[in-house]
Amino acid sequence: MSENRYYTIEQMEEATASLLENGKKVGADSWQQRAKNQSPHCGFGESGTCCRICSMGPCRITPKAPRGICGCDVHGIVARNYLRFTAGGSATHSDHGREICHTLHETREGGNYTVKDPEKLKRIAAEWGIEFEGKDIYDLAHEVAEVGLLEYGKPFGTQRFTKRAPEHTQKLWEEAEIMPRAIDREVSQSLHMTHMGCSSEPEALIRHSLRAGLSDGWGGSMMGTEFSDVLFGTPKPVDTTANIGVLEKDMVNIIVHGHDPSLSEMIVFYANDPEMIALAKSYGAKGINIAGVCCTANEVAMRHGIPMAGNFLSQENVVLTGVCEAIVVDVQCIFPALGPLSKCFHTKFITTSPIAQIPDSEFYRFSAETAGENAKAIVKMAVENFQNRNNDLICIPQQKTKATVGYSVEAIKTCLDGVTNSHVDTLGSTKPLVDVVKSGVLRGAVAMVGCNNPKVRPDTAHIELMKKLIANDIIVIVSGCSAQAAAKAGLLDKAAKELCGEGLKRVCELVDIPPVLHMGSCVDISRMMILASDIAKDWGINISQVPVVGCAPEWMSEKAVSIGNYVVATGIETFLGVDPYTKGSTEVTELLQGENGIKKWVEAKFVVETDMDKLCQKMIDCIEAKRAALGI
Repeated sequence: MSENRYYTIEQMEEATASLLENGKKVGADSWQQRAKNQSPHCGFGESGTCCRICSMGPCRITPKAPRGICGCDVHGIVARNYLRFTAGGSATHSDHGREICHTLHETREGGNYTVKDPEKLKRIAAEWGIEFEGKDIYDLAHEVAEVGLLEYGKPFGTQRFTKRAPEHTQKLWEEAEIMPRAIDREVSQSLHMTHMGCSSEPEALIRHSLRAGLSDGWGGSMMGTEFSDVLFGTPKPVDTTANIGVLEKDMVNIIVHGHDPSLSEMIVFYANDPEMIALAKSYGAKGINIAGVCCTANEVAMRHGIPMAGNFLSQENVVLTGVCEAIVVDVQCIFPALGPLSKCFHTKFITTSPIAQIPDSEFYRFSAETAGENAKAIVKMAVENFQNRNNDLICIPQQKTKATVGYSVEAIKTCLDGVTNSHVDTLGSTKPLVDVVKSGVLRGAVAMVGCNNPKVRPDTAHIELMKKLIANDIIVIVSGCSAQAAAKAGLLDKAAKELCGEGLKRVCELVDIPPVLHMGSCVDISRMMILASDIAKDWGINISQVPVVGCAPEWMSEKAVSIGNYVVATGIETFLGVDPYTKGSTEVTELLQGENGIKKWVEAKFVVETDMDKLCQKMIDCIEAKRAALGI
């Protein structure tokens, strides 16, 4: 199969159309049809003006009924809904981090899980005041894991990783009373605050939304990222391939989907087991091909070079190819539709987490203690299913691109050090990056994150925004589904430098990087916060002054709301392409998007713009305004 350099949205939509036609042969459902069936959406829900937190309602705010039965007005209702949305996202990403802590606690020499980056473990231990000299590395891993787990429910103090932020940022959090305490406390208090008869003051509710978000970004998510690196290795640049064409007709295809790398790491390991490969060949396959969907794809791509088949709204496509022996999932962003869809083909739909049990799936309870035997059984089952394919239903669109992924903060600094030959410290420095921004060679950066959303033509916003930004000498760093959109389009290929302005093109050539840098999964947005903090420290300015903005043009999930809250609370102006269900309240809108709301607390705010051309220009204008304020 030839690898094209770039694919347009139209080409990718043609490929999806061919897969949908394949699905029609067996009466398969699709998200496209379900989205039509759900239109138009509820206007009360979209504006955030429906309250259902007690059974006196649900109450819907209208001109004739300006208050709910309890007397809460539209501003309180919208703010409560926003906080509950945030709490759901914070709980989700932070629970991911908790599971990684538990996995770290299960490490042992020769076990299912081992410590792959002992130096990073030691650095975290030193950062947290844990003595490590002379200790067995696994004793240290268990001690650090236990301290990490205490971050979820400790009775006193604040999140340990917040000390990584510049002192100015920490001071803002303290003054605004949003410094995150125990993670579970912030989530639990969110639900308490929004219980019937508690807070209905918008400012108090939005303030706690920021706090709950920060407990995720600078707590649970950051632990999930950092301890995944300790367990599985800190990512370094690695070449891979992307788009639906990574599936192989002559191989056993196993799709890993979800977010927790503990499962996918084991699946990858056993897919390379000589015993399993021999079994696959005995059934007539050439071998075993692992490909990823959603954030699990990012996790295994950046550590092993595993191909990325697609992002959130691509998950049905892999089954529709007719060559997917198994789609193995863990948690988050998994369509329940995969159950009945898989039954239309030969595909095995395997769920593995007790918190993500889905009808019409085969449930294999996965745990750190039994990870090896669980993963081997799943791979064996997939291999044995190869013989059940229906050759009349095979349809693999011939689209595949090259991508370079795995730009962790450590990897970025190493790349910069390789150019300057100036090792400021053992971890390198962002000063070379600061210098090219100061000089105007780079105008700034956009951290683009988030999901797909049927309300936005899928992937269009991500891809078209990236193209316009890099053409204007603005480097883009990406994670999650945004990263996979870039990969599918060919924008993670180093050759994409030809789409850049002259300044960014020179930087890409000098540092040998693509113009769009892959930083990992959605939990790895915490890496972006560390990078922004380090840049601010190396520059000697506040994070809010750095010419960088955040953008989630197609966000969809509660996690995205939590992420938005911690990104903006960190001091990074954040641009959204989908309204956050707050437009029903002028007060909440002003708090989140105005000059006199959260911006006074954290020096940044949200910008909501559903016109993508206008959204792009607003980001460029914001970056240029920051440059002008710095006199550069």
